[in-house]
This record gives sequence, structure tokens and C-alpha cells, in this order.
Amino acid sequence: MTTAERREAILAQLGRKPIAARTLAAKYGVSRQVIVQDLAVLRAAHPNVISTARGYVRQQAETACTREFKVRHTPAQTGLELNLIVDCGGRVCSTSISHRVYGRITVELDIRSRQDVLEFLQAFEDSASTVLSTATDGYHYHLVEAATPERLDLIEKELQEHGFLAPLQPWEK
Repeated sequence: MTTAERREAILAQLGRKPIAARTLAAKYGVSRQVIVQDLAVLRAAHPNVISTARGYVRQQAETACTREFKVRHTPAQTGLELNLIVDCGGRVCSTSISHRVYGRITVELDIRSRQDVLEFLQAFEDSASTVLSTATDGYHYHLVEAATPERLDLIEKELQEHGFLAPLQPWEK
């Protein structure tokens, strides 16, 4: 069994009942440390895989709501905008721009907390790169996930109050 096959099998096995790493190690004939490493990789790709005191479980997917917001701001305001979204209970799933030559360009993100925002901004400080929206004069879109439509309404209200919400063009509605 390859590493990828073992990880897929572990993922399929996880449910609501905790499974200890030592149990998985015995089942797959590897060390406990190998299983811990496998689960670290799985947890990075699957946020619903959780480590508990009794072992690993896979949470049932919550029914989250998503909404796309068209926004505009300067690169210097990126942290403020992202923190506003996560502080209101949102998760920034992706950012997109609509470029006149290249069309729609989307990058996957997973920004859920102020720490995620800090790490995202730090990545730009450590490179010569700039935020995607610099190619479209600050206009861009965020696909945001939240637990309820009311949370998304709150995020929209806050984006509007801070002057970040951009009006949709007729073809975007």
C-alpha cells in the first residue's frame, strides 16, 4: 500500500467515533509516528479532521453559506478588509479578479482568523509580489463562507460601512 492509498483509507475510516493513532498504526503495519504524520497531512487538506484526547475524528460537514462580494481598496487596506471579514465570522475561501485581457482569475485562500491574515500579509512582505487586485485598480471579489446568511449580511454591512463594497455592474448581477 502506498502512502497516498493509506492516507485515503485512513480518511475513509474516520468518523464520529475517535480512532487512536496506535490503532491505525497496527492496522496499517506502520509506526504510530507515520500515522501522526499522515494525519497532519490529512488535517491540512481536510479541516474537518480533528485531533481529540481519544484519537482522531472527522466532523460532519456543517451547512455553511457562501456569498461573493465585489470590493475595492488599496493594497495597504488589505489587512483591514480581511480582518473585518474574519472578525464577523467569515472565512475567505478565494479571491478573484475580472481582467479585461485574461478573464476571470481566481486564487484559492483559506483565511479564517487574524493569524491567517497576518501570515498572508507577511508572505507579501517577504517577496516582491503584490496583491492580485493591483492588476484591476483595486477591484476584486471574495468568496466568503459563514455559518448563517445573517453572518454574511453582517459582513456585507461592515464592508459597506468601511467603503470597501463596490457596486456591481449590470452584467455582474
